[in-house]
Amino acid sequence: MLNAEIAERRIGAISQGVGMMTQIYADHAKNAELWDVEGNRYIDFAAGIAVVNTGHCHPKVMQAVTEQLSRFTHTCHQVVPYENYIRLAERLNEKVPGDFAKKTVFVTTGAEAVENAIKVARIHTGRSAVIAFGGSFHGRTFMTMSLTGKVAPYKKGFGAMMPDVYHVPFPIDLHGISTEQSMDALTKLFKADLDPDRVAAIIIEPVQGEGGFYPAPAELMRGIRQLCDDHGIVMIADEVQTGFARTGTLFAMDGYDVAADITTMAKGLAGGLPLAALTGRAEMMDAAHPGGLGGTYAGNPLGIAASNAVLDVIEEEDLCNRATELGSRLKQRLEQIRSNTPEMVDVRGPGFMIAAEFNTPDGSAPNPDMTNRIRMEALKRGLILLTCGVYGNVIRFLAPITIEDAVFAEAMEILEASIAAARTA
Repeated sequence: MLNAEIAERRIGAISQGVGMMTQIYADHAKNAELWDVEGNRYIDFAAGIAVVNTGHCHPKVMQAVTEQLSRFTHTCHQVVPYENYIRLAERLNEKVPGDFAKKTVFVTTGAEAVENAIKVARIHTGRSAVIAFGGSFHGRTFMTMSLTGKVAPYKKGFGAMMPDVYHVPFPIDLHGISTEQSMDALTKLFKADLDPDRVAAIIIEPVQGEGGFYPAPAELMRGIRQLCDDHGIVMIADEVQTGFARTGTLFAMDGYDVAADITTMAKGLAGGLPLAALTGRAEMMDAAHPGGLGGTYAGNPLGIAASNAVLDVIEEEDLCNRATELGSRLKQRLEQIRSNTPEMVDVRGPGFMIAAEFNTPDGSAPNPDMTNRIRMEALKRGLILLTCGVYGNVIRFLAPITIEDAVFAEAMEILEASIAAARTA
């Protein structure tokens, strides 16, 4: 079976609306390595977009899923509940940042988690307006698409967005937007267009994911927290991509001196199985009436079992410190490359959530063409990379945090060769 043959079948079977970053078709994977149907080996610096933080097929996660599979695969927790669902909720209530009583709701996808966080904020406050940030990504459902601060490809052609959603600029020094300007934009929004007493929530990614891996400044987080406290607004941290040791702490918000009221999570939560959650202040999470939250597959037993194992692996293998160590090594190598690569204008990110941004050689404009060439050159050499950013000029590095040192070192050699080749193409 050849990749090209399957790709041809895909054209006739799958909607073109489902984007494809590669045309290699997976056969099997282990930790940070993946083999396609033709037997070609790749080093995976995508991790399913920050999903398999604990690596492909981690033995402890696989064992937990296998054991659960032998018991039952589905009952719907709202019909016949199960204990490990409660245990995972208790663990998240303890671990999610915030020194207050918390409760948790399980759903299936990150978009669902965000949708339900907005529902909770609205029913708790009795308000409807929501504020998000330019460049953000929160999902592809209509509410989360409306919250997302990027038109193409997420909003383009899909008609009117959900009402009562507002955007303000996200501070990015490289692009000339300061924290002060972002906070001023919120003030102007409240003065000109939106009564703060109508705002149910402000939602923010501690590190913008799809938007370009821009970390939120501490001053911005403090400012939002104060604004929310002053006006009775719910602060939501979207940790779908930043969660579960990726940033060097279990949650990115652990790195700030303020806490959100509600935290959304998915991706790395269950090591590759579809599971998402929102955890927040108990009184907010209890505002909805019974039946107002949940879903048929919400908190599927296999995902719950996997997630409990993922939390064990993060603790036992000290993956938060491992993420910090790997990220430091990656940044050092990128800075070495940057010293003779004028197109690389920034290297950033906490823990092992690192990005490099590329502009034209004179630094005057984003350079998505070179960025994509780097991705393609790396793929030819056996390294899977992802791009991101509003302009498509950012490479994000999301290898499993469990990657072996030898495989990581091999990836660094491929990366340097790929950047050099892309510059001369």
